[in-house]
Amino acid sequence: MQDQGLTERQAQRVVGMSASSLRYQPAPDRNGVLRESILALAHRHRRYGPGMIYLKLRQRGERVNHKRVERLYTEAKLQVRRRKRKKVPVTERQPLMRPDAPNEVWSMDFVFDRSADGRVIKSLTIVDDATHESVAIRPEHAIIGLAVTRILDRLTKTRGLPRIIRTDNGLPAESSLFA
Repeated sequence: MQDQGLTERQAQRVVGMSASSLRYQPAPDRNGVLRESILALAHRHRRYGPGMIYLKLRQRGERVNHKRVERLYTEAKLQVRRRKRKKVPVTERQPLMRPDAPNEVWSMDFVFDRSADGRVIKSLTIVDDATHESVAIRPEHAIIGLAVTRILDRLTKTRGLPRIIRTDNGLPAESSLFA
């Protein structure tokens, strides 16, 4: 456009460009070190999102804004992997009946805890709904289905079978299925 006798400002006006955008010099990236430390923390702690990474950076003594950490976290395309829920099939709901005598209805559920060394302890608990008595508590590091059936078989020899066994998802099972 300067060949046609236009000044720089006139040419910018024709194109619709401002003088500041023509002379703009990008500032150097001052987030490089922070970006590397966010990536290192995200790879070391895979379940941490931007909030926990921000807290870890603050614990290290780095003065950083949580919004900057969140922005750099998303720019790096990091994200916490969400665990998929197991879907329990929907069945016909039945009203909760109040048992009149012991051994009519048992409730069965798993309870989780951790030992001092960090290992998971899974406990199978079986409770009589009429007496609120704990029929069985079986703690294990891993309980498989075969172990559950063995526990129920042992209980049938000592106490007999209940009419209904209710599990944590609310589905009662007739005891004839377990015989």
